[in-house]
This record gives sequence, C-alpha cells and structure tokens, in this order.
Amino acid sequence: MTTEKEKAVAAEVMALQEMTVNELRVRYLDLFGEETKARNKTWLFRACAWRIQELAYGGLSERAKQRAKEIVRESDVRPRPRDGVPTIPGTKMKVIAFQPKPVSNDPLPGTVLTRPYKGQEIRVRVLDDGFEYEGQPYRSLSAVAKAVTGSHWNGRLFFGLKKGRA
Repeated sequence: MTTEKEKAVAAEVMALQEMTVNELRVRYLDLFGEETKARNKTWLFRACAWRIQELAYGGLSERAKQRAKEIVRESDVRPRPRDGVPTIPGTKMKVIAFQPKPVSNDPLPGTVLTRPYKGQEIRVRVLDDGFEYEGQPYRSLSAVAKAVTGSHWNGRLFFGLKKGRA
C-alpha cells in the first residue's frame, strides 16, 4: 500500500532522471543549501535523490551517526597527505602501499584446452602453476606448443586464446 507521501517522493526522484547536469546542480543547491563543483550526472542524481528521501522520511538515526563516528575514530588508516597539505597534529597516520596483483590472462586451473593439430586432438590441462600435456608438466603454453610442433609458437595464439594479426 503506497501512501501519498511515498508517491510524491517517488515522482520527485523520477523527475531527477530527466534533468540535465546543470539542472541537477541547481536542484542540489536547493536541497543542500550550497553549490557543488560536481558535474557527474550519476553522482548528482544519487545525492539529490538521497536528500529528497532524507527530508521526507528522516535521515540516519543518532545511533547510526554515532557508530559512523566511532568507526572513523578507530580507523588508523589515513590517505597519504598531498604535497603542501599540512597534517593534523596528534593524528596517527599509517600509509599502506597498494600493489595490485598482476592479472593473469591464463584460463582457470582445471580447464582443458583442446586444439586439432595434424589430424590429432591436442589436450592440455591448466594447472595452478603451469600446464600438463601428455602427463608432462610445462611452465607455459608456449613450451607446450613447441613440444607439439617442434618450432616456437606463441602458446596463447596456438591454442586460440589470443587473436593473431589481421
């Protein structure tokens, strides 16, 4: 059962979807009482929609606000300060270097790669640390392709995991 208030809020949020970025920026000013430098339409839409609902139904409870403050206080991970930006005295700072893991383009372990070659079907099983062909372990698909053909091949190209030049 939808109340009139819920219908009005829904209509107001739906109207935001039709607005341009500049119209959303004006609506943001109306809702928050301050201008925004943001020009990201998705972000502006979400911020305005959240504020409309907050004004209609109430915001976070005091308990939720207090818990959020506790989490911030307990957190000892801070971003590295930008050059020229002073740090706040008495605050702890722990800088954690982020090192992304290299993304492997290899198929998942357990996958069986098949390829016809000179009238026979070549079957290679992907292992955690390499590949297996005819019971023998290989470190790379290129090594498997060389064992099969006797000449150097790009293993990913040989097994159809990479497209060659046109």
